[in-house]
Amino acid sequence: MLSHGGRMPFSMNLRDMSDLINVEVVFGTLESQQLISISVASGSTVSDALAASKIGAAFPDADIANLPTGIWGRPVERKQTLTDGDRVEVYRELEIDPRESRRLKALGRVPGPFESR
Repeated sequence: MLSHGGRMPFSMNLRDMSDLINVEVVFGTLESQQLISISVASGSTVSDALAASKIGAAFPDADIANLPTGIWGRPVERKQTLTDGDRVEVYRELEIDPRESRRLKALGRVPGPFESR
């Protein structure tokens, strides 16, 4: 049962709320990771979410504008339209191929990621 005479409290407009979707933007380095939850307009793209999240400000040394992106582990172009609940991921270049890393570790030649090289 609604109070306030059947009106939505606090001037809440359901139509305006339905025009927004919730997404997450993630990026990380060995030293730091960020997950930023934002609301963007329905029809927004990966590029729009990256701009709205300001993730580049958290990683000034990373070239976020030129790194590949994906949604839930699937590579996508920046013009890809988002849906509610998407997780936009920015992928950094690997320092070493994972297969090569495993091979070298098996030979005892590669230190772990937090040891000095």
